[in-house]
Amino acid sequence: MSYTDFQERIAGINDVLCTLNLLAWDSRTMMPPGGIDARAEQVTTLTTLARELATGEGMRRALDGAREELDGTPREDLRHRAVALAEREIATLSAVPPEITAEMAALKTRAHGAWVTARAANDFSAYAPVLQRMMEMQRTVSAAIGGGEHPYDPLIGQFEPGMTWAGLQQIYDRLKQGIRPLIDRARAAGAPRHDFLERGFPIPQQKAFGLKMAERMGYDLNRGRLDDTAHPFEISFTRSDVRITSRFRESWLPGGTFALWHEAGHGMYEQNVAPEHSRTIFATDLVNLYAVGGASFGMHEAQSRMWENRVGRSPQFWQLHFGELRDHFPDQLSDVTHDEYWRAVNRLRPDFIRVEADELTYDMHIILRSEIEAALMEGSLAVADLPAAWNAAMKDLLDLDVPDDTRGVLQDVHWSHGYVGSFPTYTLGNIMSSQLFAAACRAPGVAEGLEVGDYAPLHTFMRDNVWRHGRASTPAETLERVAGAPLDPGPYLSDLSDKVEGLTA
Repeated sequence: MSYTDFQERIAGINDVLCTLNLLAWDSRTMMPPGGIDARAEQVTTLTTLARELATGEGMRRALDGAREELDGTPREDLRHRAVALAEREIATLSAVPPEITAEMAALKTRAHGAWVTARAANDFSAYAPVLQRMMEMQRTVSAAIGGGEHPYDPLIGQFEPGMTWAGLQQIYDRLKQGIRPLIDRARAAGAPRHDFLERGFPIPQQKAFGLKMAERMGYDLNRGRLDDTAHPFEISFTRSDVRITSRFRESWLPGGTFALWHEAGHGMYEQNVAPEHSRTIFATDLVNLYAVGGASFGMHEAQSRMWENRVGRSPQFWQLHFGELRDHFPDQLSDVTHDEYWRAVNRLRPDFIRVEADELTYDMHIILRSEIEAALMEGSLAVADLPAAWNAAMKDLLDLDVPDDTRGVLQDVHWSHGYVGSFPTYTLGNIMSSQLFAAACRAPGVAEGLEVGDYAPLHTFMRDNVWRHGRASTPAETLERVAGAPLDPGPYLSDLSDKVEGLTA
């Protein structure tokens, strides 16, 4: 056995996981409702196969052979990191009972279908039994992995290695202290004009404009595509096929376009992982049995939130591109200026829906979900009590009275996919996005490019310093190398403060 044997085995696992991604994409975009049960069986079979390939005797021998071959080679040889990463993740995967892995694989497909139906019918009770079983399995997974002070810790660590519930609470406290005064200031200034956002905007034109901007940002449609879905997502089958989705409504223009650019940010990350990392451990997450090239879920979110918010919601962006948007909707936007549009899409808008929240209130949604997940994992909150707990938290954090479960506890798809512990990575991504964007703007040509609508310098900076490394560089290493500092909410709070300053001027 040799390093080549190890790599070939990882490549085979990656192929299986990319096939699973393809089945997941299909189930969320194209598959008829009647296909759910058969798809669940297919997903279970492939997930079980991937787990067996990763934890079996053949992989153990390949790892032994790889270590022997690398003995005496320089420690900076990236192959050492590949072996160490695989060993850590296989140990975590092996700790989870195989029957739980198999059952969860099937349940994810059925849970997604149950969620879509329950959300459309505003019927939490129909979804609750599926969610109850999912949470039971998540507690089993947490106990099997172990290693944390709180039962939420092992689940957070699956998506953001090194982060803990205690660490998140410190970050959340700082954000609440910094953001609440900004919310109060924006609210006191009053709402700008925004009536035009709800005029009838045909969806084909929304897609055409959104994709035009995504291509300028650098999303490669030769290796990607856009589809409709109930909940926007990005998914890849290697860097050569990276697909995005969005959710469009004729009566709300910003929702679909900003979600599209968010997912395009994810897509550009995956499309620009170095070719040599394809089908390696640096594009294969063995803990979550997922083909992905990002350093962590938080680092992935940093890319999407940067393109969505730091770029797409900036005043320069709309000064440059509002005319093109108006060309797509000449009747609807004939009486609107670029400044009015920028203010409207950035206004304080406390809302029930996370994916359409304004920047100032967005993190409150994440804090709410994190606190609920922590309570579910420690057993202080029951699934049956989720709607009441959700509604109470929305009242406390955003002073909103949730009208129904569709716009409340049923709005997110993540629990259906077993992604308990992933919500915090959205806020971590917000923080990282500001740190990375500030570093990029200090590089030659980036700030100048943004001023004239040339996004190639920013795209190139991110490709060379973040994206190409895939999972070969940890989030902490990336932040230190690129931004010169560890995770720090300061730049993010400064960005939010600057935005409020501009909006209230």
